[in-house]
Amino acid sequence: MSSAKPVSENATPGFLVWRLSMKWRVAVDRAVGPLGLTHAQYSLVASLYGMHRDGVRPSQRRLADHTGLEPLYVSKLARSLEAAGLLDRERDPADPRAVRLSLTEEGREITRRAITVVQGLLEQLLAPLGGLSGDRTRAFSRELATLLDVPLDPRAGAEALPDATSSKEQS
Repeated sequence: MSSAKPVSENATPGFLVWRLSMKWRVAVDRAVGPLGLTHAQYSLVASLYGMHRDGVRPSQRRLADHTGLEPLYVSKLARSLEAAGLLDRERDPADPRAVRLSLTEEGREITRRAITVVQGLLEQLLAPLGGLSGDRTRAFSRELATLLDVPLDPRAGAEALPDATSSKEQS
């Protein structure tokens, strides 16, 4: 019998968010792997699918902003998805620096299947909160959105670090 404490006991919110995101990433990787996708690729094609459904053909940059992924990483993922025949990349005639993305027919089919698989995972993960349509899940989603909407100051916490110049002066 294990005497290990539950993960949540005395854990900071940051640690819990990290653990939950890692658990989710691994679960999605395993679930969409048979469809030839990784979690990051799934995030890209599922977001692209939703944006297309809303009548938007985004640039790589806009998709990066939407997913929270770095633009360079989105470009790398888009190239690999293009090589796999799942999406098309096309220069924007209005802005030659921008690349517009769209799913191919095969990409739409794979994405629909992947979304179904991931929805099942969401139901499983959120079952303790009442499932996808549960009141606690909606409240949890609102709380997460609140945290995601907080702008980050890249200097935050820097004041706790020792000043490199003062430590050199002290030597």
